[in-house]
Amino acid sequence: MSGSERQPPAGQVQLDSRPIFPTTDGNENIMEVDALSIRESSGGSDRCPKGLSRQSRDLEEKYKMDHQRRGVALIFNHEHFYWQLRLPDRRGTEADRRNLNRTLTDLGFEVRVYDDLKAKDVQKTIDEASKEDHSNADCFVCVFLSHGEDDHIYAYDDKIKIQTMTDMFRGDKCQSLVGKPKIFIIQACRGDQHDDAVIAHDATDSSESPDNWTEVDAATVYTLPAGADFIMCYSVAQGYYSHRCIVNGSWYIQDLCETLRDHGSSGEFTELLTVVNRKVSYRTVGRCKDINAIGKKQIPSFASMLTKKLYFHPKSKQII
Repeated sequence: MSGSERQPPAGQVQLDSRPIFPTTDGNENIMEVDALSIRESSGGSDRCPKGLSRQSRDLEEKYKMDHQRRGVALIFNHEHFYWQLRLPDRRGTEADRRNLNRTLTDLGFEVRVYDDLKAKDVQKTIDEASKEDHSNADCFVCVFLSHGEDDHIYAYDDKIKIQTMTDMFRGDKCQSLVGKPKIFIIQACRGDQHDDAVIAHDATDSSESPDNWTEVDAATVYTLPAGADFIMCYSVAQGYYSHRCIVNGSWYIQDLCETLRDHGSSGEFTELLTVVNRKVSYRTVGRCKDINAIGKKQIPSFASMLTKKLYFHPKSKQII
């Protein structure tokens, strides 16, 4: 199937515009919209700055990233789980934890790492972060490294609904992040299918050490609407397993951190996520206890509600 014929992921709702059809009473069947677009302008004028067309301005619109601070980055790392959940330990997640801590710190974030928190403590931590004053911060990041199920992510002892957490950062709940990027990164499975390999030219698989076995993160996580200026970054497309090496960490976090280290200070974030998609897609499961996973592939995905381009340009060093 060609790129132009690619079908949307199963379960994804699409809102298609409808053509105009004649009606039985002879009136024209016109499609309408309920919302009006309101532009703020000076003196009622909607003209662009001299020398810059409206089309060019739309393409060049960027988030303001010159606040005093880059912002807070929360990392919830879950390796062990309460025995009654019957979830396997996530070996290799410690490598992801270190990798993310280093990468986000290098980008200027104030990184806070939490290991194996109970559900109530995860929710408390996120609630407290949403009530902080982010006025002098560029953006906010929240990372979950865990197992997932449906629209939930697992803490140590119970699962938490993802939308409950993202809702805490909506404009009516967290005023100081209104109009600023809110980035959620989720490393977990989103289904129970393995992605089959297909023959492709010029695709190279990543090399792995002989002892670096591959595991899968359990269960499913579905994409959720999160509101304007949110971006949801998922380690795998909906419906499929996500793979994690027990030595080097998950494929997705490895390639995400590598891409951010190489291009994070200059590249546009959603374009970098597309690079990560390509890197992960080149990988193939080698050694795995689940023989059904051997030879299988993975493709990440992201759902962007961002309204402008997002860059993490280095901040100017202030002389104190």
